[in-house]
Amino acid sequence: MRMKQITPFVPCTSLAKQLAFYTGALGFKIGFETEFYAFIHRDDVAIRLVQVDADVDLTNPERQTSFYIDVEGIDDLFADMKDALGRLDPARVRAPFDKDYGQREFHVADEDCTLVFFGQALG
Repeated sequence: MRMKQITPFVPCTSLAKQLAFYTGALGFKIGFETEFYAFIHRDDVAIRLVQVDADVDLTNPERQTSFYIDVEGIDDLFADMKDALGRLDPARVRAPFDKDYGQREFHVADEDCTLVFFGQALG
């Protein structure tokens, strides 16, 4: 027996804006969509987007969430996304860099300030 995958639920104030971001900038595909929910995926990674009331402040640090996606070929992945990420506010993107805990990462904030970490083990 083994656990296979984790699929985070990510709250958003506009499902349409988040779908445009995740499919346009990060290359995800829509697997299923309703008025307030979408299941999106890329390779073996999946995310469940759930729309909350528009008056919910997801930028409030007490409501902010983040998740980490382990990848292979992190520099190639960033290069693949670079044009789309370049159209975002530069404060939302941190280009690849090495961490002292043995990971190479880049970070992207989505439309509601959820921080998406992409990382690969060094060496």
